[in-house]
Amino acid sequence: MTIAILFLLTASLWVATKKIDYTWRWNRIPQYFFYHAETFETIPFDGQILTISSLHGVSTVTYESESNEKFTTKVETESLRVSEGEELFEDDNIGSNREWKAGPLTMGLLMTLWLSAAASFFGLIIGLVTGLCRVSKNPTLRSLSSFYVEVIRGTPLLVQIFIFYFFLGTVLDIGRLVAGISALAIFAGAYVAEIIRAGIQSVPKGQTEAARSLGMTATQNMMHIVLPQALKRVLPPLAGQFISLIKDSSLVSVIAITDLTKSGREVITSTFATFEIWFTVALLYLLLTSVLSQLIAWVERRLAVSD
Repeated sequence: MTIAILFLLTASLWVATKKIDYTWRWNRIPQYFFYHAETFETIPFDGQILTISSLHGVSTVTYESESNEKFTTKVETESLRVSEGEELFEDDNIGSNREWKAGPLTMGLLMTLWLSAAASFFGLIIGLVTGLCRVSKNPTLRSLSSFYVEVIRGTPLLVQIFIFYFFLGTVLDIGRLVAGISALAIFAGAYVAEIIRAGIQSVPKGQTEAARSLGMTATQNMMHIVLPQALKRVLPPLAGQFISLIKDSSLVSVIAITDLTKSGREVITSTFATFEIWFTVALLYLLLTSVLSQLIAWVERRLAVSD
């Protein structure tokens, strides 16, 4: 059955491709993950080449300045453009070196990973504190936490990002990266708070009564009895929230943070390989969310064993 469904999906994609008459250029994609960068080595002053020695494809060039100071540099032998005894002028090219560098899609993926991880960490802290305030007996804490949750959940994330960057960023003089992480963390924190609140309230009241009969304070009861049980119960919805946060992080591209989505747009402008890039970007987001899902599932299994 699964094979049949995959076959139908593949056939549908093939038919759709034929209908739009699109030429696929998948061969252009790998260079935007990693590419061979060429760095040119130049002489920083007027001088003369003294010696050139080559070994295993690398040439060591020794040159001398007009003040008789000697310097050496290494270049790839096949790129060598000078010979022994040759006189050179400042900024003349000696040769070049090539090395592998991360392309824009890799850099965008790393930025998305960093944004998501940082926002998830701070969002979890904000949500935990707010969730505890939501079940607090203090009316002020309950009111403030409820106001925060309703405002954040009732306004679009895109609007919040704009407010953080263009308003608070200007007033508090914070950069776009801090503004983006802050907006994502505060947005996620509101949803995490409700998840934590529901988890706490799902723990039977008999647990609290038993803790009190043992002489535990309210704080000790919450830290040692209620919260450990609540966190185990809310792992699946927390995983779903953090998976959504990874995808929501694509919105920070509107404030010029070069995440995976913005990197994809930039690559499209230079290659015009629209579908190839967006499919690749979608697969990278799927990779991140799948890894997180598997990690949460592993944590759930470990906690189930400890019960």
